[in-house]
Amino acid sequence: MTDTAVDESRTQSNPLTEGLRQGRIPLPCVIVIFGATGDLTKRKLVPGLYALAADGLLPPGFSIVGAGRTELSTDEFRAAMREGVEKHGRVPVREDVWNVFADGLRYCSYELDQEDGLRALHEILNELDRERGTGGNRIFYFSIPPSGVAALAERLGAEGLSQAEGGGFRRMVVEKPFGRDLASARELNRQLHIAFSEEQIFRIDHYLGKETVQNILVFRFANGIFEPLWNRQYIDHVQILVAENIGLEGRGGYYEESGALRDIIQNHVMQLMAIVGMEAPSNFHAETVRDEKVKLLRAVRPIHPDDALSHTVRGEYGPGWIDGERVRGYREEEGVNRDSVRETFVAMKVDIDNWRWAGTPFYLRTGKRLPKRATEIAIQFRRVPHSPFGGNIATPVGLLPRDSIDPNLLILRIQPDEGITLRVSAKVPGQSMRIRTVNMDFLYGSAFLKESPEAYERLLLDCMLGDPTLFAREDEVEEAWRFCTAILDGWRAHPPGVADFPNYEAGSWGPPAARDFMARDGRQWRRL
Repeated sequence: MTDTAVDESRTQSNPLTEGLRQGRIPLPCVIVIFGATGDLTKRKLVPGLYALAADGLLPPGFSIVGAGRTELSTDEFRAAMREGVEKHGRVPVREDVWNVFADGLRYCSYELDQEDGLRALHEILNELDRERGTGGNRIFYFSIPPSGVAALAERLGAEGLSQAEGGGFRRMVVEKPFGRDLASARELNRQLHIAFSEEQIFRIDHYLGKETVQNILVFRFANGIFEPLWNRQYIDHVQILVAENIGLEGRGGYYEESGALRDIIQNHVMQLMAIVGMEAPSNFHAETVRDEKVKLLRAVRPIHPDDALSHTVRGEYGPGWIDGERVRGYREEEGVNRDSVRETFVAMKVDIDNWRWAGTPFYLRTGKRLPKRATEIAIQFRRVPHSPFGGNIATPVGLLPRDSIDPNLLILRIQPDEGITLRVSAKVPGQSMRIRTVNMDFLYGSAFLKESPEAYERLLLDCMLGDPTLFAREDEVEEAWRFCTAILDGWRAHPPGVADFPNYEAGSWGPPAARDFMARDGRQWRRL
């Protein structure tokens, strides 16, 4: 489609193209979702794409091809996707928007072990190019088990689907986990590069699409009052927490293979740490930002396998109570070995060897079946070097010594209740000098009076636009695995005994060893 044709299409009263001038509009394209009958497509991908359509951010002719092993008609696929949007979507279904959106939905089955197993896909893609003007632009979304990613990428390359013609684009999106350790991640990168160049590969981590995560960059680099304090001289330590109150939700087989370190720390938490700790980029170009993240990950001090037990704490949840309901322990979950020693909780201390952070540790913590769902970054500043207010700190039990003044704390809440809180000391009204900690709060919902888009909406749009800023680059993934693989090696050499797990009740904040772990450094986990 020519530029003129695109401009003309923007003037038509099409519900998908209203307000195109308000946002970034990609070129017409097709997203092919492999594994389209899976849960992710129905709960996140298609509802996210529909929300983009409702906001007028999809190009004319935009199309989706669901590809799966299950035999399904296009009408059945459309009906299933509408159900998913109605049930899980952020935006209510409007008939005018849905009708235009659904016109671009197709479904086909495929078989990699057959010579002509992708014939139907070829035919539908050619049809969409002719009828909807998608111009050969393709995004292949791999919503399939990790074991099938390399084989599918190789087949797409062998059939000429990975290489663009005539100035179009071809991209692939791959979900985590990206490998199981450093060696497997490197091998997967090698296999993918046979068919796709690094510039074509978008490794998606939905945490990076969250508004609050993106706002960390703005908060740090657009406000002159914080950046001078963002270093070892003023910050005592940083805590990053990803807490889940849910259990396995039917993913016992997967979790037995992965565990909390692979599932959460290696990707979500390491990415958050990189954004909090990175140096200021010279500009906001994708490669400049990603270069700085990689520099931070390279500065992370390796934990030798022999030191893994002294620098980390593992846990596995037993039976307990969540929100007043009795829940099963990990070993009682479906698909879990009854003698499993797989970790569902991890706490660790990370040191960063550079001038900004030397001596300021990052404490990382994640776990399942914790008391509440919460993801946050807490930055604790150093105490004042001297306080003249000795004996004037007001508490429910009376006055405390001057060194009991709480240090300032900056809390970046990623989910739920997205926002930022700064804790400061203030005088209690009255005739005497009494001090109490108070909060200065910023909440997204009340500040902007609009609902934040879902993470997948932002990331899918960025992929269509070819903007990889919020996607993990090859070297980012490998640097995160470099650190985590050494810990896995240490755990493998010193496995816990069957009798050592479970070591925390569901509904608690993890094993007692995690509290002792912080107490050794004279610190404690932040209470939520």
